[in-house]
Amino acid sequence: MLTFSRALTRWRVIGLLYVFSLLFLLFQGGKTSLMLFCIFNVLLAYLLLGRFSGIGSVSGGRKLQFGGQFAGGERVLSAGSRVEVSLAVQLPGFWPAPYVLVRDRLVRQNGSELPFEASFVPNYKRMGEVSYTTPPLERGIYRFAPTVCSTCDIFGLFEHSGSFVNAEPFSVYPQTVPIRYWPQLRTGAKGPYSTSATQRAAKETTQINGVREYIYGDRLSRIHWNATARTGQWKSKEFERESLPRTVFVLDRYAGAYANGDEFELAVSVVASIAQFSFRSSTSIGLLSAGAAKEGFSAKASPDQLELMMNHFVRVQPDGATPLYRTLRQADAMLPYGSFAVIVSPQGGEETVRAMEWLNRRGIVPLLIHIRGKESDQGMNAEWLKLLRRSGFGVYSVASLQELPAVLEGGSQ
Repeated sequence: MLTFSRALTRWRVIGLLYVFSLLFLLFQGGKTSLMLFCIFNVLLAYLLLGRFSGIGSVSGGRKLQFGGQFAGGERVLSAGSRVEVSLAVQLPGFWPAPYVLVRDRLVRQNGSELPFEASFVPNYKRMGEVSYTTPPLERGIYRFAPTVCSTCDIFGLFEHSGSFVNAEPFSVYPQTVPIRYWPQLRTGAKGPYSTSATQRAAKETTQINGVREYIYGDRLSRIHWNATARTGQWKSKEFERESLPRTVFVLDRYAGAYANGDEFELAVSVVASIAQFSFRSSTSIGLLSAGAAKEGFSAKASPDQLELMMNHFVRVQPDGATPLYRTLRQADAMLPYGSFAVIVSPQGGEETVRAMEWLNRRGIVPLLIHIRGKESDQGMNAEWLKLLRRSGFGVYSVASLQELPAVLEGGSQ
């Protein structure tokens, strides 16, 4: 509305000047007034014909480049990555445009926008190209809003604009870290806290399933001597299992438990990382993600299970209104008997203790990965954590994604 009002005011001023020049020609006469009137008509014709510059029917295409490679097919990348965007713009018609201003907007699923602006001078084919690089992107689904192109006359009095749509949606997966080995999961979560699950643990066969890093305590019969000699590092044989236990990941989405958005992003990244590890280990994996709506996937070892879970992680938000214990009680159908429940949560105290004990009474082996706030390390020695460890439950505590592999590979922390 403001732009239209300014344009209307300028046209009124131009109309007033035109009337003055006409009156000057009629009452003054002479070559000077005639020349001034002719020049004014030529300039007025130029301004009027600017509406036919072709900008209203502008078209274009967009290319996205991830990590030096042009993306093709499904566009996915990890959080923290940058995207190089290249826009090719084509102006129809023939009327000259001194320059073209391109305004692009990248819209996230939560409605936040990243605006970008660039300009170019059209070549003789009335084409041009602009490019820009996004800042590190957060987890989520992104799409491009209509790209607005505009141009002005050489005097900068009037702006003409047009737009084209090239949505190019893509997903940003949560950031993950590789986990080489997790003793509790690979041995069926055996230990002092899993006496009830010992009979449910998977037994190894004599069929070799690959080679893994040597773990202190491996028998000499497990050492893969050829791989050790070839790599110069100790390697052990990995055997297939008769049946690996079902693992259900519980992502705590209770909004009141997270001090900030970074803690929730860490929780999502932790679940995604251990889900990738479990999938590589041929474990049947499932998910319980209870927020504003209870969502989840029953434990399966199908190839598309991990993809379904990762697509869920892209859009998940901390929108739950129920604490952990009540959430588990309300979703007990998603936690089958004999499975391992890996809880990822920043909640502590009596709420978490009750949740772990309730799962154990139902014949489920619970493991807790506690998201520890970076502001303080007091959670490491909290009384409720000591109580869980004395009771024999598996407990891990992480404050950053980078420390997750060391914590899991080293055992309970």
